[in-house]
Amino acid sequence: MSADFLYGIEVIINGLMAGVLYALVALGFVLIFKASGIFNYAQGVMALFAALTLVGIMEGEVPFSHLINAVFGTNIHHFGWEVPALLAILLTLVVMIFFAWAVQQFVFRHLVGQEPIILFMATIGLAYFLEGVGDLMWGSDIKTLALGLPQGGSLWVEDMTSGLGGDDFYGFFIDKLDMVATVVAIVLVTGLILFAQYTKQGRAMRAVADDHQAALSVGISLNFIWVLVWSLAGLVALVAGIMWGAKSGVQFSLSLIALKALPVLMLGGFTSIPGAIVGGLIIGVGEKLFEYIIGPMVGGATENWFAYVLALIFLVFRPQGLFGEKIIERV
Repeated sequence: MSADFLYGIEVIINGLMAGVLYALVALGFVLIFKASGIFNYAQGVMALFAALTLVGIMEGEVPFSHLINAVFGTNIHHFGWEVPALLAILLTLVVMIFFAWAVQQFVFRHLVGQEPIILFMATIGLAYFLEGVGDLMWGSDIKTLALGLPQGGSLWVEDMTSGLGGDDFYGFFIDKLDMVATVVAIVLVTGLILFAQYTKQGRAMRAVADDHQAALSVGISLNFIWVLVWSLAGLVALVAGIMWGAKSGVQFSLSLIALKALPVLMLGGFTSIPGAIVGGLIIGVGEKLFEYIIGPMVGGATENWFAYVLALIFLVFRPQGLFGEKIIERV
């Protein structure tokens, strides 16, 4: 096999793993949109807030310490202890579940029956509010998320594949963190699918997604289901925040990962969990291959815009995406 062919395979493998991370972010959008019809602009900020909270709990930081010190003239920043990673993750999950309850109780419960644009604007306000709260609680400094996850290229993969394309081919460079993230994302997606298919709450969630009024008529609580859905979206945001935060540090630009999920949703469809997965893989592989093949001809940096151009093409020819439902309205 030629070295160029093998480099192409390496690009595809890395693209698949990047696509899994994109799909992970897109899942949060799909869960909420499918169950309530709300496009949650705040999903990326939820991932940022979850990652900030996780780091803060692990390092024993005092929440709102900057505000407390400014008001009372104190100099308190840490409790003086550190929290084990697993316990910190569980505590962060509790925070995200409380956030889900608060969102339903204080925001969307009062907006039932409003136009979709009103609900969308509410999520924009929620995003900026949550970003401001995260800044006040934990500060705006770039933080390192040290969970002990492996970093760097896999020497085992490099050794196993070196020499396949001749002496000039040194083996595939596969990031170990991307490999872990791929496995975690596969487990999470599988768990969500099994939950939706085989549990009472999952079936109720699908019933609400199909018809709110019919679900109410058989005794399903919309408030409970929406809190459940936002809690699951919070879990997805936490996992996405961990993986992206461990990869590039926990910083406020982390909230922009939501922008990468938009083309994924346009390709896969806003109401399909499998669509989010397939859309993420297509975007991940497509942008890596395009950068590898076409990038050198046009000066590079094609990964910044390829996904959006591809999504625009899909919007023109198949607006509902690959797996989305085609909505027909009687006029």
